[in-house]
Amino acid sequence: MPVWQSIYQELNDPNFVIISAAQDTGGEAVAGPIFDAAGAEYVQIVDVNHTISRVFNFVNVPSAAWIDETGKIVRIDEGTYAKTHPFGGTDEYAPAVKDWVRKGPDSEYIQSAATVTNNIRNRTADEEKAEPAFRLGNFFREKGHGEKADLYWEQARQLNPDSINFFRQDLTLSEEGSAGESFMSYVKDYISQGKAYYRPLDLDEK
Repeated sequence: MPVWQSIYQELNDPNFVIISAAQDTGGEAVAGPIFDAAGAEYVQIVDVNHTISRVFNFVNVPSAAWIDETGKIVRIDEGTYAKTHPFGGTDEYAPAVKDWVRKGPDSEYIQSAATVTNNIRNRTADEEKAEPAFRLGNFFREKGHGEKADLYWEQARQLNPDSINFFRQDLTLSEEGSAGESFMSYVKDYISQGKAYYRPLDLDEK
């Protein structure tokens, strides 16, 4: 987030808005200090139920959609690291964002409606069922019913095993957290199965 804050300040364009959603069932108590440490001046949201990933069908974070001033999505579902990162981050993405902000509809990085549509992941019937199961788990955890919460979270993971978001959220309740040894092992296994940890960046097609 500090890198995106610097980019936001550099562009200094009132027509460019970053909406950053922290997906964490821990709510403001967990996500707030992270936003504060980054000194973020753009819009910040704490998304307890992973609503944004549900709407855009993201399976990993950070992911993003570019939405123009008419409400049209012109890019979707890509890893949004602004610098190189061992889990698929790249420094190629930020320059593309800057180009879009400066050139608008003339940016070479805007994708066609057909490409955007093709890049929207389609959920299976089981993956659709995983969403309410996850939210039920959140509800029961909030009410102090940890056993029921774990039951529904596990159900969600079984129904949608490709959701890295579900897995990482579960790890936040462990002692090692969401980026420890269990997560590293999970990522290696995920990639070994030929799954894309992030959708490969396509910065050539208009």
